[in-house]
Amino acid sequence: MKYSNLKRIIPLTLLASAATLVVAAPAPVTDLNATSTSSAPASSSSIERLERLIQSRNQIQLQLQQQLDGLSEELSEMRGTVERNSYELEQMLERQRQLYIEIDTLRTAKPVPVTTPTDTADTSSSGAYATDTNENEAYQNAVDLILKKKDYAGATKAFQDFVAAYPDSVYNSNAHYWLGQLYFAQKNDIEAAKSFTKVVSYSDSNKRADALLKLGELAKRNNNKAAATKYYQKVLKEYPDSTTAKTADKQLKSL
Repeated sequence: MKYSNLKRIIPLTLLASAATLVVAAPAPVTDLNATSTSSAPASSSSIERLERLIQSRNQIQLQLQQQLDGLSEELSEMRGTVERNSYELEQMLERQRQLYIEIDTLRTAKPVPVTTPTDTADTSSSGAYATDTNENEAYQNAVDLILKKKDYAGATKAFQDFVAAYPDSVYNSNAHYWLGQLYFAQKNDIEAAKSFTKVVSYSDSNKRADALLKLGELAKRNNNKAAATKYYQKVLKEYPDSTTAKTADKQLKSL
């Protein structure tokens, strides 16, 4: 074999050997199981963190809702207290207004000194006067405790003593009416009703219409609509042209 031919054969042989090695070399293999196993803990950890976040958020929302419910309940209680206090204040002002009206009515009446039967500060139900100076004085003193001294507790005691000492006095109707007014202002509704009912029993009393009106107001204050209606209608029927009837009509429409 010639040398030149040998030089051509050697490179070809080396090239063929290299090609054989390339073909025979095993292809790289990816371990799918290994990859899946390594990523699983990471995914599980993320899910757990997400669940904890959701649970924490739900807990916070629950706490906020509980706080809101508590605040709402406290607000409702405060609103109820304010409304109740406003109602009681309104009732107290109304009682004072009525009492002042009666005081003003008595103040503008014909004044009469207690020393003479024709000059007493408050006439009897029939327009007559007591002939007993002590009786006149006792009644006048009781009235003065209201008009001059504003001593309502003292006036209550004085009128109680008066009706006990002078059961047949010509002033009894007015004395019972004043007692009713004083009891009414003190929220002593039971005694107030007794006193006003006593006034109503005097058919010729100039305080009878007012006493009927007061009985209606007592019934209204105690949520007895039927009784209040009865008293107001009685005022309208028996004293249709009086100022008291106008008040009764207004009260009747407010029931």
